[in-house]
Amino acid sequence: MELYANVLGGGKPFLILHGFLGMSDNWKTLGAKFSEAGYQVHLIDQRNHGRSPHTDEFNYQVMAKDINEYCKKNKLENIILLGHSMGGKTAMKTACEFPQLIEKLVVADIAPKYYAPHHQTILDGLTMLSNSELTSRGQADEKLKEYIEEWGVRQFLLKNLYWKEKGKLALRMNLEVLKDKVNEIGQALTSEEIFKGDTLFLNGGNSKYIQEGDKDLLKEHFPTSELITIKGVGHWLHAEKPDEFYQTVINFINK
Repeated sequence: MELYANVLGGGKPFLILHGFLGMSDNWKTLGAKFSEAGYQVHLIDQRNHGRSPHTDEFNYQVMAKDINEYCKKNKLENIILLGHSMGGKTAMKTACEFPQLIEKLVVADIAPKYYAPHHQTILDGLTMLSNSELTSRGQADEKLKEYIEEWGVRQFLLKNLYWKEKGKLALRMNLEVLKDKVNEIGQALTSEEIFKGDTLFLNGGNSKYIQEGDKDLLKEHFPTSELITIKGVGHWLHAEKPDEFYQTVINFINK
């Protein structure tokens, strides 16, 4: 499995993993900032997303192996690994499975617990797009509006569109497998999965993904971790307050 990555800058390797139905492009602006700070940033498309290969196998076990293989192939070690949402779950799993690979771990707005499936409306909207003859992004946005009111969420999803052929748009992700394996997205770490390295959890003050009651669970799996809340933002904390997100991460990794 050869993952697609957009590599920016030079220096210590810093891998960034997007969330469910996202892609590496979501992190281009912040990735450029981290590279300007002296890091070699690898913006990765996880399997079945973006430009990475499509496969029927989709779970955190194989996605963690994908990251390990990517690092081996590119001779990366002592990496900084940052993941948001689903990418945060992949990052946690990678840290537990391959602790020697990771110097610092950053997890954005997700806990190591089980989450029930909650993407059905979005998946229905994307299925409708996939079955439509799309000739412009504006047309796709109008259609998606029937399912998703929030402009920002629609723009995030519409980044997946590309020109499959002249005058015809299509979605990059492997939608059928992602729909079929949607239960995998919410899977928890097992009780014996523990990473003792430096770990930062970041959560959005308005987000429900990390609750007050999850603090003990974070410490059980990541005993040296700290949790920092960015106030006034939801689940897409890095997009809503990019400067504060960037500064918080830089402070942690430069410590």
